[in-house]
Order: sequence, then C-alpha cells, then structure tokens
Amino acid sequence: MAGVHFGFDNFRQLLDLSIGLAQRVDESRAESFTLLYCDFLEVEQSVIDSSLEQILRNSDAILNSKSDYFFLLPYTDKYGAQIVKDMFEEFFARSLGSAMVSYPIDGESSKALVDELANNVSAMYKKDLRCLDDFSS
Repeated sequence: MAGVHFGFDNFRQLLDLSIGLAQRVDESRAESFTLLYCDFLEVEQSVIDSSLEQILRNSDAILNSKSDYFFLLPYTDKYGAQIVKDMFEEFFARSLGSAMVSYPIDGESSKALVDELANNVSAMYKKDLRCLDDFSS
C-alpha cells in the first residue's frame, strides 16, 4: 500500500476533481471523501516516507507543504480518517496536530473545505496554514 504524492501546486485541482467525481457517482451525497491534515513537524523524513508506504491505500492522495501534510481519502468518512490519523500516531509514537473535513458535509467547494480546515486548525492549535492562502482568491 502507498498513497500517491501530488505536487502542492495541484491541491485545488485535485480537490475540484474529487468533488466533480463525487457529484457524478454519489447521488446520495454521503461523505464522499475526507481531507485529513496532519502536522508532521519534528518527524524525520525517512520515518514519514516509511509511514506513508505502510498506512495509506493506493487510492489516497498526499500533498504536503514542508511539515504540513494533507491526505485526500476517497470514500472515507471522518471515522475512517480518524483511524488513519491514529495509525500515524502509533507509527510515530507521538500525538499529532490534526484536523479533518468531509465533502459535502463541511463544504461543497474546494474553497469552502479548505477554509473550514484552516479555521479548525487555527482554533484548535493557534496555527495559521499559510500554505493554503492561494485558496483565498
């Protein structure tokens, strides 16, 4: 198992694509995917790489800006995303700053989802996700 790593500059396009696919195939409007944020600060890159290989599915997307990692988990609700986060914490033997949003419950556009995620991270950890500033436009 291993997720697929995308360049961070493709974040908006990947979210828009996932929303488009969800709208086409999921008429029930259930939680079509969850976007999980994890702060991997102070975790060695080799350990991160190993964890991504062992924890994520081939269908999961990975985007990161430095130590800020974002995982787009298709057909995964928040309960499933929490399991993924717990697996990372167990792998690293440490707590992680994290937050998650699900489409369409937490937003029906890429901007709405990212704004909600950034607001959650700011409220819980007093951290600004400056890497997401491009979504403001």
